Parts: sequence; C-alpha cells; structure tokens
Amino acid sequence: MSQSQQQQQQPQVLTGNLGYPRIGAGREWKKALESFWAGRIDESTLHQELTTLRLQDLKKQQAQQLDLIPVGDFSYYDHILDVSAMFGVVPERFNHSGGPVSLSTYYAMARGNDQATACEMTKWLNTNYHYIVPEINNDTAFALLENKPLAAYREAKQELGLEGKPVVVGPYSYVRFAKGYDEERFAEIVTRLVPVYSQLLSELQAEGVQWVQIDEPALTLAVSSEDEALLQQVYAALAQAAPELKLLLQTYFESVEAYPVVTSLPVAGIGLDLIHGYEGNLASLREHGFPQDKWLGAGVIDGRNIWRADLAETAKLLEQVAEFAAEGKLIIQPSCSLLHVPVTAAQESALDPVLRNALAFADEKLEEIATLGTLLSGGAKQADQEAALAEASRRAQASTEAVRLLSESESRTRLSGAPAGVHADEQLLRNASFQERRELQQQKWSLPLLPTTTIGSFPQTADVRKARALFRKGEWNAEQYDAYVREQIQEWITIQEEIGLDVLVHGEFERTDMVEFFGEKLTGFAFTKNGWVQSYGSRCVKPPVIYGDVLFNEPMTVKETAYAQTLTSKPVKGMLTGPVTILNWSFVRSDIPRSEVSYQIARAIRDEVEALEQAGIEMIQVDEPALREGLPLKRSKWDEYLQWAVESFRLATATVKPTTQVHTHMCYCEFDDIIEAISDLDADVISIETSRSHGELVGSFEQNTYDKGIGLGVYDIHSPRVPGKDEMLNMIERALQVLPADLFWVNPDCGLKTRGKAEVVDALSIMVDAARTARERVTADSSI
Repeated sequence: MSQSQQQQQQPQVLTGNLGYPRIGAGREWKKALESFWAGRIDESTLHQELTTLRLQDLKKQQAQQLDLIPVGDFSYYDHILDVSAMFGVVPERFNHSGGPVSLSTYYAMARGNDQATACEMTKWLNTNYHYIVPEINNDTAFALLENKPLAAYREAKQELGLEGKPVVVGPYSYVRFAKGYDEERFAEIVTRLVPVYSQLLSELQAEGVQWVQIDEPALTLAVSSEDEALLQQVYAALAQAAPELKLLLQTYFESVEAYPVVTSLPVAGIGLDLIHGYEGNLASLREHGFPQDKWLGAGVIDGRNIWRADLAETAKLLEQVAEFAAEGKLIIQPSCSLLHVPVTAAQESALDPVLRNALAFADEKLEEIATLGTLLSGGAKQADQEAALAEASRRAQASTEAVRLLSESESRTRLSGAPAGVHADEQLLRNASFQERRELQQQKWSLPLLPTTTIGSFPQTADVRKARALFRKGEWNAEQYDAYVREQIQEWITIQEEIGLDVLVHGEFERTDMVEFFGEKLTGFAFTKNGWVQSYGSRCVKPPVIYGDVLFNEPMTVKETAYAQTLTSKPVKGMLTGPVTILNWSFVRSDIPRSEVSYQIARAIRDEVEALEQAGIEMIQVDEPALREGLPLKRSKWDEYLQWAVESFRLATATVKPTTQVHTHMCYCEFDDIIEAISDLDADVISIETSRSHGELVGSFEQNTYDKGIGLGVYDIHSPRVPGKDEMLNMIERALQVLPADLFWVNPDCGLKTRGKAEVVDALSIMVDAARTARERVTADSSI
C-alpha cells in the first residue's frame, strides 16, 4: 500500500476550542470595565475597547488554524448573566421596562445600585469562577430580547472572515443553576424556555451558521429519570427547530451521567471531558460505545491546569478514543473552556527556565491542540508524525524531571519519603471541647452579645498599591516599606476603634492576594508575572504554581499582627489562609495526590498559627473560602475529599491552647451540602459569605443544627452600594430566628480590600449601629 493510500485511510479529525480567556494578556478587559464603572470612559469607548480585545482573541485562534473557534464566549461580565439578559430574566427590582437590557441594568444586576441589591453570585460548579445566579420565579416570561450568539457570529465573519462556532449555555443547565422557582416546577420552566432557544437556533440557522456549541455542564451531576425524559423532549424540539445546524452538546468538569440517554439525543456531537472525567467517560465508552452518527468531542488537553501535555501520551489516548467514534468524526479540544487558565506563558521570562518550559497557558494549549490535529489528521508523513510525537514526549518528560530536580534542590528536607496521610504523632483534635473552650474564651475576652468584626482586609488604595510597587522595584528599602505599612495599620486600628468594632484586624496592607502572599514565603511555590485568571466580574487572581514540596521557612504574619495588637486593648485577629484554599486556588503539581499537597500546606500553616500564639495573638482566623469549591461533582467522591480537607484544617489549628479562639471564613457556595463537615472543622467561629443569599442559608439552619460560633455576612462587599441600617438589622434578626444569639457574630460577608475608604467606614458604622440595636432588642426580650 502506498504512503498516500495509508494517509487517505487515516481518520480525518477536527480541532476546536471551547472558550478563550476574556481578560486579555495585560488584563485590558479588567481595566476597561473598571474605567467605565469609575466614569473615566463612556459606554461607546468601552464597546470599542472590548471589541478590539475580542477580535484580537479570535485572531490568535485563527492563527492556530483551528477548525471550530468559539464566538459568543466573550462577555462584559459573566456568561450566565449574558443568558439572563438575552432572555429577559431581569428581577423586578431593577425596573426593566422591556426590550434589550441596557448596560446599566446589566451591571446593576451584577453589582447592585443605590436602589437594588445585586443578584446572587456563586461558584461555577467546582471552580473558582463565580457566576451571577439567574432569578427565575414560577411565572417568569422568557423572550429572546437580543440574539447575542448571532451578533458574535456576524462580527467574526464580517471583521475576520471567520466561520465561528456560536456558544450558548443550554436550557437544562441554565435553569438548574438558577434560583427562585419551586423545585417541582423545574421541568415546566425548562419546557417554557424551549421556544426561546428554538428561536435563537433558527435565527442562527437562517444566517448560515454551521456549528453551535450548547454547554450542558449540569449533565455531569446527578440526572433523575424525570430529567432524562425532559432532556429527550427538549433536544428533540431544538433539533426540529433548526435541523440543519450541527449542535455540539458540550459537557465538562466530570464524566457524563445518564450516558446512554445523553448520547441518544438528536445532536451532531457530544463533547466529553477526558481529563477530569477520564475514568467515568472512558468506562461509559467501553460499556455503551458511542453513536456512529455523531462527532465525539475529545477533551484531551487540560483546561484547568497549566502543565504542558505529553503529546505522545495524549495521542495514544486519542487513538484509543477514536476507536469508539465513527471514522472522520473526532474533534480534538480542551477539557473545558480555557477561561480557567491564564492567557499566555510567553511573558513569563522571569521564571526559572526549567519551570517555564513545563507550562502551557491558553495560547500554548491551543498550540498543543493544533499540533495534535496535524499529527492525527494525515497532515504529516507517518515518519514525521512518529518523530514529532517522540520529540513532544521527550520534552514533556524532560520538563517533568527538571521540575522534580528543581524542587529537590530547593527543599531542605525531601518529603516524598515521608509516610502518606496524617502522621501518627500529629494532633488533629483540640485539647478541649467547644463548650469548654467557649467558657474559657468568654472569660478571657468578655465580648458583648452579637460581637462585631470584619473578615480581614481593608481598602488597598492606589497609594497602598503604589507603595508595594515601589518596594518590589527596589525604589523603597524594607525600612521605608515597613514604616508605610505600619502607618496604614495604625490609621485603620484607630478607625476601627472609632467605629466601635469589638474584634479588630490589622488590615493586610502588606498582602497582594490571600494565597499569593503565603506562597511567596513558603518553599515549593512559584509565581508568574501575568498568570491572571478571572474570579468574578473584573476581579482577577494570579494563582501560584505549586511545583514542589511545601515547607515553612519563618513566620509570615507575626510582625504586622503583633504590631497592630500593641496599638489597642481590643483583640486583633491573626489572619491566615487555610491549606485547602491555598491548594484549590493554586495550580497544583500532578505527580502526587492533592491530599498530600494539602497536608504539606497544613503543616506549614500550623507552624504559623503556633508562631502567632507565641507572639500573644490568641484570636486567629484561618480562612477556607474554597473548601466547598473543591467538593467533587460526584457524590460518591465526597467522603474522601471531605475527610482530608477537614483533617488538613485540623492539622493546621488543633495545637493551640483552649483559650485561643480559632475563626474561619467561607465564600459563596451551597453550604447545605457540607454543614456537617463545617462543624467537623471544630473552629470556634465561622463567618459565611451570604449577603446575596441570606434567606436561603438561614432557611438551611431551620433544618440543620449548628452549635458553634457563626457570623452570616450582613452586607455585600462586592457591590459599591452601602445598605441602610434597617436592611442590615433585618438580616441579623432573620438569622437570630434560627441561630442562638450567644453564638452569633455580626460581620460583612467578605474582606474589604476592593472597596473605597469612605464606603467602608459608612457601611461598618451602620453595621455596628445595627448590631447594637439588635443587641438591645435581644437583651430586652430575654428579660421579659
């Protein structure tokens, strides 16, 4: 057989992407949004700047010659909020009068305004990305106010000659991730959305669109038999509405549930995550096969971590998966949208070259996909293919080995030989029960009923950021920078005392990010220059890279916290980030289990906790805002995760004295799922970020007993809006209907670093006033 005949028999494949980071390599997106919100640019300029960025992103993907390039994945804030605005799902409090949703209303839904509170925000499944939760009631009327995917498709075609693949979140997932409707009305509401989706798809078909990506990540969660029938009904209707469109039903973050039903739906292709859903999806392929009339979207490049792929091993996986797909019906793509990784590693020249060569951000992942497509589609001679794959494998293996050697050279003691798990001599339980500790702590601190505090950080103004930059550039020495930080601490200790807070904080002016700060002081971490990813809205974070064993070097927070304590007779909390959050908010090495990395971090945090206590700081907050975020999507995996997550927290905190009060904090998430685990942490006080979903969480305490100190955030720090006293007081009193007053704390729902000084002072003053009024009412009621 001739070589040309061999190549003709090789299955042709497509290459594609599922979504691209919207923030820009230099965070141009963030800067444009914040300039608009601050009134420095007008709406026309905002549109112009974001259009330029959007087209630049598409040009990058074009340059890789991908076959399926997503359009419509770009957003002005959040892609779920985009769907709500597109379908007219606007809560009444925003006074939307019909027609396309204005930009001012769009941002009011996301951030709130003087008249209305923002919509709830929560984590996008098990990621650190936050989406704006749709508010749907039983009678919500849906309408296609604006076909955003169509507009994105037209723009790409007109400006770039690009035949884009419009992206939209599917009806099943959209409603499942919404709130406000009665659960038994779920199927009815999804069904009511079908005509709107049908109109959207039929308009795309009329425009000549070829492929449409419909994201249904909820299909990786539990799917009931009723939902199976609903899915069949919904997708049959969508297929009938636009029979000429190729619909790619895209799943990600885990393996598909109800696999036989999902693969039977009348769509052109099914996208499977073969990284984070590898075991389950491969098992389903082996057991059930794959329909031969459909394209198989093989998510083989990790869309959530930043390590270079071993393309030779990935090619083997693709060959294995291709056995289940019909010839010529394979799509090589990332495991999920690249929204969750930084834009490009090209700017990371400051990293150790060994580590730099092991990294692949979004642009590098697209290169990997393009390379795999060329090698597997017959675009190169067989000998060249084999040589290229061998070289790719050699580079990946060399990078892995080099990173290991780099880690060994920087570690004082290698941990790889240590026993796995918690060591026999390590303490996991406090030396006294909570009730015993509570009595001792109350004697020590004499706090009033409903004590007030904050979550930790105070405004990081332009002056604070400038001072940090001067220090990092070497224009200020350590003495100058320390003096500036002390001035800030002193100012805000005075402000807190004037406001009347009961428990103070030092303000964290020396810290950039709550994970980065600690990682910079521990062994085993590396930091990028521009490795930013979007967390919520314009808020971007730069996750550290954990490439080696994590070790404690020296105290990290004692100097600033101890200084703050010398300025006041009130207690000052030490502020630390917990081990599970540091793990979940980092890009983590993949050569050892995540649990082992978590234990390593916990031991380092334990050393810091003990150093604070020795310095006289006996209120210590160890924040775990990402504990729920790391919960696996499959319930069968929950127990294992929660066990090592709880053990990690206890490992970090259990050795302190009974009189030392341990606090923790958690962010937006579904707390009902982990109430028992939260209690098992055995923290003396937990604060929970609930201001946007306060009533729902309070309702959960009507069904679940929580017997330790707790603070439910009484106002939303993610919005510039300052709520009134009555609003905060209502939140406090609603919580006191189900929580004991002697265990309840009053606090904002998160740190205040992103807010302005004036609004922080106003909001905290109102909060303290509301707490005092509530305290008086509780005292009066108890005396009756």
